[in-house]
Amino acid sequence: MLKFMSLSSGSCGNCYFLGWQPDEETPLRGILIDAGVSLRALKRNLRLYGLSFDNFDAILVTHDHFDHIRHLGSFCSHLHKPVYASRTLHDALSRHFATRDAIVPCRKYLQAGEWNTIPVGSGSLRVRYFVVPHDATETCGFFIRFGGENFVLMTDVGRVTPESLEYARQADTLVIESNYDTQMLIGGPYPHQLKMRICGGHGHMSNDECAGTIKQIWHDGLRNIFLCHLSENNNTPEAAFACAARALVELGVKETVRLQTLPRQTATPLILL
Repeated sequence: MLKFMSLSSGSCGNCYFLGWQPDEETPLRGILIDAGVSLRALKRNLRLYGLSFDNFDAILVTHDHFDHIRHLGSFCSHLHKPVYASRTLHDALSRHFATRDAIVPCRKYLQAGEWNTIPVGSGSLRVRYFVVPHDATETCGFFIRFGGENFVLMTDVGRVTPESLEYARQADTLVIESNYDTQMLIGGPYPHQLKMRICGGHGHMSNDECAGTIKQIWHDGLRNIFLCHLSENNNTPEAAFACAARALVELGVKETVRLQTLPRQTATPLILL
């Protein structure tokens, strides 16, 4: 059984738990993706479902923006879990004030263009990363095979690439950015330069772009779509959900897929995928 929890999803902080439990007698073991929540918040929310820090064995990092690595240095200093990232990203993290020296003993490199094996409990998962356009040092999406399931996460995506579409078309579960409503952004109070940064192809993905991507990658095996990294000022959960739902209706999809927005500052329940 593959299980998923969003601890936080947005510019206030990003962190996700993904775990595999082969049966009820075997403990759930998994990984974290990003470290944008505090150790205290992580401990509190895991405890609600009978989990602890012992239930994850590694941390994957998408990129070096502060909302994704705010507490990574603290995680490294206190938990000593291996941190997996691309070589380019690790080089940046070794110089970032939030991680710097703390990450060095935890550093594990993901190799580009190939499957990487990450030990988890008595087993392992396999992951490939793909680079997406975003104005960080390097931003990675992840294609994860865990317990026979395909899980794809693509957040902070300025625009979709052929490679990201290829992986998303294989996903059983897709976590995809639906950051802003175009009219809310353009008509809102942000300075023009910031608006252009968000929608200029190396910022974030709009609701319409997310919906268009869903149309491109839809396949019968896709069971779960989670909309992540919603803007507090330029979006609403209702607007993001409605836009993606319209895309599914236009595809003729009825009740074969779970569509859900992820909250910005609160954790979801532990979701069976």
